[in-house]
Amino acid sequence: MSAPNVVTAAILVIGDEILSGRTKDKNIGYIAEYLTNIGIDLKEVRVVPDEEDEIVAALNALRVRYDYVFTTGGIGPTHDDITADSIAKAFGVSIDVDPRAVKIMMERFAARGVEMNEARLRMARIPAGADLVENKQSGAPGFRIGNVIVMAGVPSIMQAMLDAAAPMLKTGVKMISETIKGDVREGDIGTELGLIAKAHPNVSIGSYPFFDEKSGPNTNLVIRSRDAAHLAAARADVEAMLVRVRAATAA
Repeated sequence: MSAPNVVTAAILVIGDEILSGRTKDKNIGYIAEYLTNIGIDLKEVRVVPDEEDEIVAALNALRVRYDYVFTTGGIGPTHDDITADSIAKAFGVSIDVDPRAVKIMMERFAARGVEMNEARLRMARIPAGADLVENKQSGAPGFRIGNVIVMAGVPSIMQAMLDAAAPMLKTGVKMISETIKGDVREGDIGTELGLIAKAHPNVSIGSYPFFDEKSGPNTNLVIRSRDAAHLAAARADVEAMLVRVRAATAA
């Protein structure tokens, strides 16, 4: 687990359709940005197929390593939606139709004129001891058990569930981030940037090359820290270095 002022998380994406390329994941980036904005560091992402052993193994590895694990996918009404069963197995608890979930779904379905059939009832199966995570989109809830938050794979539904789960989460000190357009090639600053990073161990400095239509090859520098003073000091060193490098390459 993480230090007191840092809260960490992982994402476990579940679904054969992601691995085959039939479905393009739209959730990882959204969750990553969402967590960063509330003070949780996303540290790892895994993608596993709709296979119970794979889900259980990945979940058990991640949930002891990070403060939270967010899963997406595999809690729908079809036979291959096995996430809830797999998570129950990982925690060693039973799973059954949950009256709380049934009540929520029946009310939502009645309002929409939708029948509660056997397939839809599968979405009301919740592991014993889990708390429900509200789903304002379609009604069928997600759930939280231990430090694992289980959400749907459909992006709009996942986003609604993440909003509902957020108040349950502890958060750490937020990361501050600033971006500097380098106006240099990445290869021109590699050594100097490494020295600056070494001099500022409490700051993360990344370089990201891109092609500028006006000036050609260019580099964005991203500086990140939880401490504003540390970030400012690192930024000053980076900006001074860029001035030197630009002058040298222009000579």
